[in-house]
Amino acid sequence: MAEILVNTNVQTNSTSSSSPIQSRFGPLNLNCEAGPSTTSPKSAVGREGWSTLSGGVNETDNLKRHPDLWFDDGSIILKAESTLFKVHISQLARHSVIFRDMFAMPQPSGSTPSSPTTASFNHEDVDGASCPTLEVYDSAEDLGNLLTALYDGPTLGNNDRDDFRAVSGILRLASKYIIDTLRVKALAHLSEAWPSSLRAWDMREDLSRVHEIQTGLHPGTRYPSPVTVINLAREIDAPSLLPSAFYDLSRYQFHQILEAAEEDPLYDASAASQPFLCLSDTQRLALGKESAQQAITTLIQAMGHSQHIRHNYHRKSSSKSLGLTQGLSSSQPAVCVSAAACRKDFSELVDLATQHYLFDRERGASDPLYVAEELGQLKSAEFSECVACARSLENWAAKEREKLWKLISLWFRLEVSGARLGEKGDRSSSPWASGSGLMSP
Repeated sequence: MAEILVNTNVQTNSTSSSSPIQSRFGPLNLNCEAGPSTTSPKSAVGREGWSTLSGGVNETDNLKRHPDLWFDDGSIILKAESTLFKVHISQLARHSVIFRDMFAMPQPSGSTPSSPTTASFNHEDVDGASCPTLEVYDSAEDLGNLLTALYDGPTLGNNDRDDFRAVSGILRLASKYIIDTLRVKALAHLSEAWPSSLRAWDMREDLSRVHEIQTGLHPGTRYPSPVTVINLAREIDAPSLLPSAFYDLSRYQFHQILEAAEEDPLYDASAASQPFLCLSDTQRLALGKESAQQAITTLIQAMGHSQHIRHNYHRKSSSKSLGLTQGLSSSQPAVCVSAAACRKDFSELVDLATQHYLFDRERGASDPLYVAEELGQLKSAEFSECVACARSLENWAAKEREKLWKLISLWFRLEVSGARLGEKGDRSSSPWASGSGLMSP
């Protein structure tokens, strides 16, 4: 009997060099000989974590061939759940460090099926030919998407929920089997919807609004649930996806997050059960939501200091040639034309924003970036009698949005440069960090 042994235990104090297989592979079962099965695949691991890989599989287990990924000239059969894939060892080894190292392992001398650290499986071959079979404990759908990407190249869609289902599976297995080129492409694709820059976030939000207009659905249905994105980021160690995912999730009410009903935008009708965060991430979410809400209060109160906003803008404008604000024509003065009227306007705008976002809890009431953008447009330069103050408000809002974006990781206590924000010594002195500052929480 020909056997290939794969060590699935990670020995922390072992003197031998570690292998990618030891650190990333779960229990495997590769049979190289035909015969009746005597045990279930999941009980194939021996006392010390060794599992046997041999040829053939039992065709009585309601197994089915994948319609596209069964090649007659394939050299290995992969079994995931009840689906069989007949593919090429060379193709797997070419792209994956795990598969390359596994297939390059020499056959142990003197090993027998009765060894105490091995388990043997004898199965009838599916296609009547001698072909080794490797059983992997992955989703058949994920494995199919991965193999399709390896053979045909990844097909990346528009980052909607169906696209995420496919891309997340590719990314999950590309990380597990160390297929770096595929991981990089898939991660870059997801980063378009879960970006690390404010400019990319604004583009994402524009697509959400277009989706809302075209379909009449909540803009959140344009993308997958941020809960699934956070869980995926944790699983594959992709922390760059976390800040935008946590921020997106924080815009929902807790009952929508924890008890999503069918009409809620976070509800996933295709999932057997609704996803949920681990306890530590739930804590991060609660803390982040509180900080974001406090930031909105502080932001609105800061707008009430119209003299400070206008003074900074006018001081910069006066240093420019001809005393004109950049971007304004000579007919548009860079100084306030009516200080008293503008102070009154800013005071009324503060009252309006307070009523709208803090009391009435209208759209955007849990979204500091949205609120800042809206505040900057309240005194439109196109219609305002004082163009200078209108411009100063727009510039102020744009700068505040940049500050808010940079503090999202702090709000949700996410990892930054190996240190957890929010720990002693890591807190920013900015008033936005805890939502306090001009107005006490």
